[in-house]
Amino acid sequence: MIEAQNLIGGQEVTTSQRMEVFSPSRPDEVIGHIPQSIGVEVDLAVQAARDALRAWKQLGPMGRSSLMFQAAAILEQRVDELAQLASQEMGKPIGEARGEALRAVAILRYYAGQGAYPVGDVIPAANATTLQYTTREPLGVVGIITPWNFPLAIPMWKVAPALIYGNTVVIKPAELSSLTAYRMFSLIQGLFPPGVLNVVIGRGAEAGAALVQHPGIRGISFTGSSQVGQGIARAAADRGVKYQLEMGGKNAVIVADDANIEQAVELVVSGAMRSAGQKCTATSRVIVLDGIHHAFREALTKRVKSLAVGDPLDANTYLGPVVSASQQKRVYTFIEHAQREGYAAVTGGQLLDRPGYFIAPTVFDEVRPDAEIAQEEVFGPVVAIIPAATLDEAITITNGVRYGLSASVFTRNLTTALKMVDELEVGMVRVNEETAGVEYQAPFGGMKASSSHSREQGLAAREFYTETKTVAIRAM
Repeated sequence: MIEAQNLIGGQEVTTSQRMEVFSPSRPDEVIGHIPQSIGVEVDLAVQAARDALRAWKQLGPMGRSSLMFQAAAILEQRVDELAQLASQEMGKPIGEARGEALRAVAILRYYAGQGAYPVGDVIPAANATTLQYTTREPLGVVGIITPWNFPLAIPMWKVAPALIYGNTVVIKPAELSSLTAYRMFSLIQGLFPPGVLNVVIGRGAEAGAALVQHPGIRGISFTGSSQVGQGIARAAADRGVKYQLEMGGKNAVIVADDANIEQAVELVVSGAMRSAGQKCTATSRVIVLDGIHHAFREALTKRVKSLAVGDPLDANTYLGPVVSASQQKRVYTFIEHAQREGYAAVTGGQLLDRPGYFIAPTVFDEVRPDAEIAQEEVFGPVVAIIPAATLDEAITITNGVRYGLSASVFTRNLTTALKMVDELEVGMVRVNEETAGVEYQAPFGGMKASSSHSREQGLAAREFYTETKTVAIRAM
């Protein structure tokens, strides 16, 4: 049983209102309690972060790096504990959860290493006695709002770059995975000066809104729904606050006639069904060329039927529950709508008769590109097969949604691969890879309605968490 608290100014801070947390695989099992913070707690956290900002900046990148390397070493020793909690809290199979915990450690180490990297450029000046260069300054206090589907990795890929570049942080994790985020940050918060890293737990409508609107915040990084993200963009723009949004996706795989079907099937299943499809980069559409449509459909259906669905703490489980009753209802509503539109599931298409929020992994075939199931983000273990006569038609179908996050193509032909790289309207194109799984040292983000046209991860994170200062020094 985890009793989560807010972490503010180096102290645990509770609230009078608390909420029970239930396991999605065992809905009658209470696994912890979380605070229900409001504007008062957010204000305390922002003030603590402001008080800590000057000293944290002056510590310098090497000093910050040293503390972050120590934090990574602590978390590495607690990977199994964090993985088990994540699996219990949001239903992710234990193998995936452990991989995510290891990813969080790797991300923290990666950004700790950035403390030794040069920052800025020397620029020629018209006057020979003038030294002109750029440097990077932290934004200040950064507000971070994270989703429930990656309770370890996403908080870390936002917090770690914010810290190494000299910002202080107030993070509000999603209430459906706050226990896991709290536990991770509680293990390392004490390494940092009080106020550098603050965690405020509560509902988005109260704590999240208060964080976005707080006048002490100079940057906002958000991952979540498009509707909430658009509201954050408007609020931030009104106040001239820098913002970064990662939102929805309707990611497609194109399977060309010359694809290795066995490889394509395995990676489509991984992209569509791991984490029960609850990833912004999950494979949601598979656009298959007519020449291999039948063979691909049969192979995919057989593989999906073989998936082990069950207890996420069982090492043999491939697919666990979705995160909550409301998420189960939302996903199943998409399935019902598709069936009413005349699309028959070649496998799945129903809820599973067992305790927990389980949905049978589902494949629809012969789906029209304009169908709801082919246009809207489902965020569940559901994939739609869409036939295409030509590669050009496949590209048109892929681009024919409002999102543009990730896409993959399976082909043995380099010309085909490069055509996809050039013509697909997405932020991440992957060849003979699944749509999910972009590495942490590479920029992450999308086009169109998927992102705010910024990028996370890798060196691209520096662009958001810092501002450029131009300096000119002339000899007297």
